[in-house]
Amino acid sequence: MTTSRTFKNASLFIAISLTFPATAADHNHAHFSDIGEQGGKDATEMTIKANSEFAQTLNFSDTRAFENNNRGLIASFDQDTGDIIRNSFDFIDPSVANADQAPDSVNPSLWRQAVLNQAAEGLYEVIPGKVYQVRGADLASLSFIRSDNGWIAYDVLLTQEAAEKSLKFFQNNVPEGGDLPVVAMIYSHSHADHFGGARAIKEAFPNIKVYGSKNITKEIVDENVLAGNAMSRRAAYQYGSTLNRHEHGIVDAALAKGLSTGTITYVLPDYELNHEQEIETLVIDGLEMQFMDSSGTEAASEMVTYIPSMKALWSGELTYQGMHNIYTLRGAKVRDGLKWSKKINEMLVTWGDETDVLFASHSAPIWGGEEIETYLKMQRDAYGFTHNQTLRLANNGVVLQDIGDEIYKVMPESIQQSWHTNGYHGTYSHNARAVYNMYLGYFDMNPANLNPLQVHPESVKFVEYMGGSEAVITKAKQDFKQGEYRFVATVLNKVVQAEPENKKARGLLADTYEQLGYQSEGAGWRNIYLTGAQELRVGTQPGTPKTASPDVLANMTIENLLDYLAVKVDSLKAQNTPFTMNIQLPDVNEFYYVEMSNGNLSNIQVTELQDADSTLVINKQNVSEIILNQTTLTALLESKTATVKGDSASINKLLSSLTEADASFEIVPRPNQGEEIDAQLYQQESTQHVH
Repeated sequence: MTTSRTFKNASLFIAISLTFPATAADHNHAHFSDIGEQGGKDATEMTIKANSEFAQTLNFSDTRAFENNNRGLIASFDQDTGDIIRNSFDFIDPSVANADQAPDSVNPSLWRQAVLNQAAEGLYEVIPGKVYQVRGADLASLSFIRSDNGWIAYDVLLTQEAAEKSLKFFQNNVPEGGDLPVVAMIYSHSHADHFGGARAIKEAFPNIKVYGSKNITKEIVDENVLAGNAMSRRAAYQYGSTLNRHEHGIVDAALAKGLSTGTITYVLPDYELNHEQEIETLVIDGLEMQFMDSSGTEAASEMVTYIPSMKALWSGELTYQGMHNIYTLRGAKVRDGLKWSKKINEMLVTWGDETDVLFASHSAPIWGGEEIETYLKMQRDAYGFTHNQTLRLANNGVVLQDIGDEIYKVMPESIQQSWHTNGYHGTYSHNARAVYNMYLGYFDMNPANLNPLQVHPESVKFVEYMGGSEAVITKAKQDFKQGEYRFVATVLNKVVQAEPENKKARGLLADTYEQLGYQSEGAGWRNIYLTGAQELRVGTQPGTPKTASPDVLANMTIENLLDYLAVKVDSLKAQNTPFTMNIQLPDVNEFYYVEMSNGNLSNIQVTELQDADSTLVINKQNVSEIILNQTTLTALLESKTATVKGDSASINKLLSSLTEADASFEIVPRPNQGEEIDAQLYQQESTQHVH
């Protein structure tokens, strides 16, 4: 037995770097930072012209979504509840009359979505006395469904703070039953804006019973762990976490106005749906609910729900007022667009004739069988179209780079004219490329694309071939005036990659990204372009995503943890320090065998101790306590709650091989200190840079 001194830093073994950024899958979004009233450059004449021409293709006479959104308003938010996210978007007038009055710097379709989402402002009655929703307090809606003895809370927002305020707002304003308890809580799927507020509901009603979709806990922990740091950094771009809320910045988050700020929590379900049959029926506090497994569509774990006694269909996040992500730009595994389409079709066929109201995680409900049928068919066909036409085009030789444009050329007019299939969250362009990649991968079979040079040397050669940076900038300025922003962005990126210190190229590229952002219908596209412009001008700013919540981290398995540690190993260091180790967890009777060899850390769960250099004996409960910062491995060893047998050097070998990921790694070349440009556009209290 070694002394505890040997393990001065050994508590890191279990908890090392478990503050990896969470992006809570599809929307696991960045928190917006409070950085004041920043501005941006004006839209150019070419952007104004492009947005004006695009507006002519839109059906602004269709205001049905606004009518559904405004229906059933019981109470508007009070100041306290409304402050959660809404007041930062006060520059948007939520009236339908403003829907076609987009500023020059906002795509007119995205502006309409921003106005629509701004109109969600309180407690709404979905079915009198039976179903209510708090909409507009967070990215998702919090639904309350009446059961025999109280209320069932369905999807409980992103943060504990938002859920607590929304619960109180509901109790104070619901026409009747505000004094009744919440008896059950249901998570529709494994994204944080649907379970993150759970602790607030649990603390208010300790005896509540919790239900979750199939394998939800596993999928919550699994998703975003191994590539969590990269996903988080990318999410800061997709969700514009360092941008302001302004007509030159963020105007909307596609699914709703934005995210609440606070603590993401998670209460383990008492029961996770098993779906041995396609539809599993449960009676929860006297209310029959039919759950259809839809895992592998919008989320790795997801379900939709039908309530026969209310003729109400809950579509989770398979539908909302817009096109969703088959591929989310922050980074995630590509989703199955065909399965998504088929699951919507199953909902339609199974319950369509029996449904009087459809409500969901985002956007307003839809009432009436005929309107619901039309809506579901259009949603079904939008995903089916994207999948099927992408493959038709690919089968006719359209390559990955081209397919994002070509998909729009074959889009039926009915889909183009439908507001609720527009590309606010997921665009047809990047979703088509995702379908292509899912089936055919990143390579288009052109030999020139098989093994290109790395970014920097390739950029240097491009600039050399094009006659040098000054020649490129001269031509780029001419194309910029003509509104050729897509190509200007491509060519100037080569110059800036080759010559990061070139302020003229950097400034013109930033201006170009900004105009592309102003023209983007997709909220994520807009934010990515505008964040790229910001970082080109002034570097990476504060306001990146928050870290994963303790509730989620505490549910990591030892295998999850060891897989994550393996990603952090520096293979060149580790190749010289091989070792083997057992990890024994007596309280759950589990054994893991870990081996460092050839610079790689592998692990496997076994049934008994193996022949190894050392054995760490520790309870799984104590591992969770370490992750929650309630104790350390050092303290556990000193108290003999945990023990190490054999060669104590094994843990130190592991620790010495681990690296820390750069949470603010460079995406676009950033200016050196003192080389910023147009910094007045981003005035704020904190002007620190990350290089």
